[in-house]
Amino acid sequence: MALQAGIVGLPNVGKSTLFNAVSNSAKAQASNYRFCTIEPNIGLVNVPDLRLNKLEELVKPNRVVPTQIEIVDIAGLVRGASKGEGLGNKFLANIREVNAIIQVIRCFEDENILREEGPINPVGDKEIIETELQLKDLESVDKKLQRTEKLAKTDTKAKLELEILVKCKAHLEKGKNIITLGLSKDDKVAIADLFLLTDKHILYVANVDEASMHTGNKYSAALIEAVKGEGNEVIIMTNAIEAQIAEFENADDKQMFMDEYKMTEPALDRLIHSTYKLLNLSTYFTAGVQEVRAWTIEHGWKAPQAASVIHTDFEKGFIKAEVIAYDDFVKYESEAACRENGRLRIEGKEYLVQDGDVMHFRFNV
Repeated sequence: MALQAGIVGLPNVGKSTLFNAVSNSAKAQASNYRFCTIEPNIGLVNVPDLRLNKLEELVKPNRVVPTQIEIVDIAGLVRGASKGEGLGNKFLANIREVNAIIQVIRCFEDENILREEGPINPVGDKEIIETELQLKDLESVDKKLQRTEKLAKTDTKAKLELEILVKCKAHLEKGKNIITLGLSKDDKVAIADLFLLTDKHILYVANVDEASMHTGNKYSAALIEAVKGEGNEVIIMTNAIEAQIAEFENADDKQMFMDEYKMTEPALDRLIHSTYKLLNLSTYFTAGVQEVRAWTIEHGWKAPQAASVIHTDFEKGFIKAEVIAYDDFVKYESEAACRENGRLRIEGKEYLVQDGDVMHFRFNV
């Protein structure tokens, strides 16, 4: 799967610190100056899944392979980015390439960390980024609208596209994101080539001070109130603490550190799960003595598509899928016992894979 979530925000809000914490394959430089991150850093992130641990316990395989998602650390945006200020054009191009946005908002005071926008204002920071993305989208829509207007005089398809573009322009001019316009799949075909920045789901990270890591503070509360009508999630965390937790290789040391901070789990785990959901992803498992493995698919995929993430030949030569629901596998404790108790199903090409399915594919090339 090539789906990515991009970490964005104003300079010095804790983006690279979060990236360092969340990524298990790359380390981004984190420093107290503008544009510390210039080229986007990309990291592969393991998706924590207790179901994988349970399957390991039952099957006792030679190895266990978790599923992963890609997280991209993108340069900090500044006011005026849509007009090329700072690294504006590069920043916006990088956002265009990701599938969802993790927006980090500064919700702490620290006079030692540079801030160009005056007093701490999470709602204002959110609006700066939102406005820049909307302005850039408006520019893209305007350009296509001008081209389409000429074609619409003689082309029926272009006329329909023009209607959708006019709707998009009006929506953006009201200061609203395209994703809230409620366009149908067919409607979105008209703007698909624009890869609009505001047509992406957003997850907000309220980066709070250490004292507020469990309760939040007035800044995170203001952010939560501001996004209430959007239906977007806000995760409260202290990025610096999460980065320290991620550095522990020994599980006991890690647990001792979390106990010190009265943490039951890293906030990063919640962030990763929420990002996975934001990208509309699901997991199925393969379980055998050689390997127990989690596989990532898009929600709503049919069995042949799901098989393709193992190998394209599995999709081309797909015959049937042997499927056991995760709960049944745990209840009966083995594939053989599930088969004996009639809990192993044979499914065909139209089967919609369910999150947690334990699967084996039959194929012929």
